[in-house]
Amino acid sequence: MDDPRAKPVPSVGGNCHELRVNDEAAQWRLVYRVEPDAIVILEVFAKRTAKTPRAVLEVCKKRLRSYLRTIHGD
Repeated sequence: MDDPRAKPVPSVGGNCHELRVNDEAAQWRLVYRVEPDAIVILEVFAKRTAKTPRAVLEVCKKRLRSYLRTIHGD
């Protein structure tokens, strides 16, 4: 198994990253946001294409908006 690597994903939001984890069965991706007091997991999926699917990015954005509304009381 390769060491995990992360890269920023500004298209989802600030402080958002995609962690890449490869194993024998799949190439896994975990999209998350770093907060001062938490790591917010937005999505975990098996990567099958070169680009992150638009549907995955939209789910991440929706979950991030929901999280921020909950935190900020909107």
